[in-house]
Amino acid sequence: MRETLGTLDGSELRVCLVAARFNETIVSRLVDGALRAMRQHGVVEDRLEVIWVPGAFEIGVAAAERLQQGDLDALVALAAVIRGETPHFEYVASAAAAAVAELGLKHRVATGFGVLTVNTVEQASERAGGKLGNKGWEAATSALELASVLRQLRSGR
Repeated sequence: MRETLGTLDGSELRVCLVAARFNETIVSRLVDGALRAMRQHGVVEDRLEVIWVPGAFEIGVAAAERLQQGDLDALVALAAVIRGETPHFEYVASAAAAAVAELGLKHRVATGFGVLTVNTVEQASERAGGKLGNKGWEAATSALELASVLRQLRSGR
C-alpha cells in the first residue's frame, strides 16, 4: 500500500497570505497567527508575503493575480465575514470560498481557507486567538501540509 502523508516543513516553500482589511481588528489576529505558524515551521521571511485587500469578496481576484505569477507553493485566505441583517453575508462568504477553491484547483497550489463565517464579533474573536484557537494558524498549517503532499505526489514518492 502506498501512503502519502504531508509534513509541516515550510523551509523550501514560497507562501502568500491574502487578507481582508474589513473587520481588520479580527483579521490582523488571524494574520498574526498564520505568520507565527509559517515562521515556526521554517518558512523563510523573504519567501513569505501578505497582500491586503478591502474585503473577503476581493480575495479571489488578488489571489488570482498573484497566482498567475506562478512561483507560489501555498496561498492562505484570511478574512472575517460576520452575519448581518441581510443576505449579504451568504454572498460574500460563498464567493470567497468558491474563489479560493477554484484557484487551488486551477493553479494546483496548496490553499488554506481562514475565512471566518460567524454570527457575531464575539464568535470571530474566539476564533482569532481566543478560546477556540486561531483559525489563521490552522489555515496556514493546512496549507503547509497540503503543499508537502503535492510536492510528494509530483515527485512520484
